[in-house]
Amino acid sequence: MTLTNFFQFIEIKTKLASMIPFIVGTLYSMYRYKSFNLKNFIIMSVSLLAFDMATTAINNYIDHKKALKSHENKSEIPGYGFKDSTALAIIFILILLAIFFGILLTLNTNVMVLLIGVISFLAGIFYTYGPIPISRTPLGEIFSGVFMGFVILFLSVYIQIFDKNIISFMYYDNMLNISINLVEVFYIFLISIPTMGGIANIMLANNICDVEDDKVNNRFTLPYYLGVKNAFNLFKVLYYIGYLDIIILVILKISPVVSLLVILTIIPLNKNIKLFHQKPIKSETFIYSVKNFALVNITHILAISIALIFKW
Repeated sequence: MTLTNFFQFIEIKTKLASMIPFIVGTLYSMYRYKSFNLKNFIIMSVSLLAFDMATTAINNYIDHKKALKSHENKSEIPGYGFKDSTALAIIFILILLAIFFGILLTLNTNVMVLLIGVISFLAGIFYTYGPIPISRTPLGEIFSGVFMGFVILFLSVYIQIFDKNIISFMYYDNMLNISINLVEVFYIFLISIPTMGGIANIMLANNICDVEDDKVNNRFTLPYYLGVKNAFNLFKVLYYIGYLDIIILVILKISPVVSLLVILTIIPLNKNIKLFHQKPIKSETFIYSVKNFALVNITHILAISIALIFKW
């Protein structure tokens, strides 16, 4: 197995989908709460990357096992150049890494991080594994958008401000009391809308490209039920909701005024949408969904960074 094979198996290029919400959340905690814990940042980044790579590897492994098309060498995963046993070892090691650093993060913060982590872990496993993996259903876009776009971002904020009682609970005398600062949680949700929409669109673009092959392999995803035309319309609308959200964030003073620079990305974004619409082929135009996600959210990251540097 070469490093190139490994990167292909865990689809290293798609890791932006988890790291960008993580960075947005970190910068938001610095901008709004003036809080940054380097140790927690490093621990979560390792756990997050390991788990993201593991779920991708599981998905690719399951696709290999369930594919109905025949291969000359079924003991070797086509396109990756290594055997099933190697793939399983990679998945096992990555999951162990994610769990170890997740526990370490919990010890450094509180049990809320463990609770969110366990829910995310289960969602990630069922997303790719089980009798009917979520990724093979019309719920794939919702789960990927919410868990990667919102939950990761929320957790990246929470580990920086876990001691500020945004969410807290206390168990005493057989009573469990939970308190939630609904306004602050709602603000974090608003910050996550561009990441949620962008990640959902990566999944949606992938399913649009694969809709015919998916029918053969008994995968009935959202484009199958919506129809390709409606799926394309949803693809566009999710981006535009993100732009509207940026304007709302600035009006509410949740995000700095300089965040309005994100609106300028609508020009290249529309060009990419058009190119994808004209030729929805995974090997050629699927990458535009990843480029659009990066374009919008990296611009947002740069905008918040500028506000932090110049204290705007």
